[in-house]
Amino acid sequence: MIRALTRKVRLPTALARLIGECRGVSAVEFALIAPLMISVYLGCAEISDGVAIDRKVSLIAGTLANLTASCSDSNTNSGSCPNNIISATEVSNIFAASTAIMSPYSAAPLKMSLSCIAIDDKGNVTVPWSVPSNGGTKLTSFTFSNSESALKVNSTQLIYAVVSYAYTPVVSTSFIPDITLSDHMFMSPRLSAPNYNDGSTTYTCG
Repeated sequence: MIRALTRKVRLPTALARLIGECRGVSAVEFALIAPLMISVYLGCAEISDGVAIDRKVSLIAGTLANLTASCSDSNTNSGSCPNNIISATEVSNIFAASTAIMSPYSAAPLKMSLSCIAIDDKGNVTVPWSVPSNGGTKLTSFTFSNSESALKVNSTQLIYAVVSYAYTPVVSTSFIPDITLSDHMFMSPRLSAPNYNDGSTTYTCG
């Protein structure tokens, strides 16, 4: 009975001492704030990488279209495209040169394709040749969107490059899946649209 009364008397004193205790407060505050700080840091890193990769995807699309559009030599048997024919080897070199832009990021998820789009004098659109790389999509037909309608000019050809990249966040989970970054680019041929030779057949662009 006496011990029970003693405990009742000592309880407020112990409680008061506990309330006044300041040791370990910083550790508790850090434990509460640390998850938020780490999340913000990882989020900033993910956004930074995503923006950088997205920019590189756009640069690659432009480079693919630009290099291919400038590959024409209709009058001589010298140059990168003798007789205005771009070979499979030349296209492979263009893909390889463009892929180098991804450094220092991995180029494994990079998918690309190069195509020639031809519009005849009646406005009909065809795809005379299309070359994919690393799982890219080979086009067999093409339709201009409303925003691209100004590019549809009769009796012309366009070089069309498509690039996509499956970006995997560092903290990827079922709630944060891979993000597909993509871009495309149209380019008018410098002199005339290059024809494509796959090693056995030459496909005329236009």
